Amino acid sequence: MFRGRTPFLLGFLVSATAMVAALWYFQHYLGLEPCPLCIFQRISVMVLGLIFFIGLLHGPKGMLRRTYGALLTAASLAGIAIAMRHLWLQYGPHEELGCGPGLDYMLETMPLQEVIQDVLKGTGDCGEIVWSLFGISIPGWTLLLLLVLLWLSLGILFGRSR
Repeated sequence: MFRGRTPFLLGFLVSATAMVAALWYFQHYLGLEPCPLCIFQRISVMVLGLIFFIGLLHGPKGMLRRTYGALLTAASLAGIAIAMRHLWLQYGPHEELGCGPGLDYMLETMPLQEVIQDVLKGTGDCGEIVWSLFGISIPGWTLLLLLVLLWLSLGILFGRSR
């Protein structure tokens, strides 16, 4: 598929551009505050961008390239799972979600494992659709982005290096 540093460059550019555009547009232009699941999705995209960037600088070959590919694939799949959970909360048949505390408060007062469990359960904020384009909400667009990054990750994992 791709060889050399190209997939690392593409992955970094896609993830960095998406994060900057999303932060500027949703938070600064529209004034939307992210829900805890949105923050987790952002973290997964940032982790992917960081790994792509390190891979771009490092230019790994052989087994080390496959290690980068495996890390990228795992991070992509984690982000995809979070985005799918978020979409389930928005569109799935569920009972009314109650409002929960903000992520900052949870991180200050609860152990990390409990914070992760509570965030993945979702809150009323997570089930609310505050913006959509062509009928696709923010987690849907994030899922599409993560699928593109997964495709690049799999290309690194299973592709041949120079």
